[in-house]
Amino acid sequence: MKDNINLQKTAVTFSVVLYAIVVPYLEINNTHVFNPDWTPHAKIHEVWQLITNTSIGVLCLWLIWKKQNVLLSTILSMLVTGGFLIAFSLQKLYGGSMKFLDGSEKTIFGLNIGVVGFGIAFILLIFSLLMYRKKNNKVPR
Repeated sequence: MKDNINLQKTAVTFSVVLYAIVVPYLEINNTHVFNPDWTPHAKIHEVWQLITNTSIGVLCLWLIWKKQNVLLSTILSMLVTGGFLIAFSLQKLYGGSMKFLDGSEKTIFGLNIGVVGFGIAFILLIFSLLMYRKKNNKVPR
């Protein structure tokens, strides 16, 4: 059982590191927050999203490491990572793109780096949720 909680903590922590540390690191520069081609309205939404996601990440780390609340921290992290994956999937509907204005895109193995990172995180979080469900749905004999 202890191994399961450690795997769940690792899954949540990995996803939080991605959305609360790596994403702000990649976006607080001239490609996003300080991009002179972005409208001020788009910039405020970007900064709002970064602050919100980082705050959710801090809450998730506190929940899972201090309060041992696997379920809520996993679900919150799934909302953040899954939200990106849905936005990416729907990008053609609203004219979105992960490409920079120069046409370049951050990729790994030919795939968008965000999709890879958040895809892996989301899968790990699903496993965390399944482990939680398995542990908490045992029927007494």
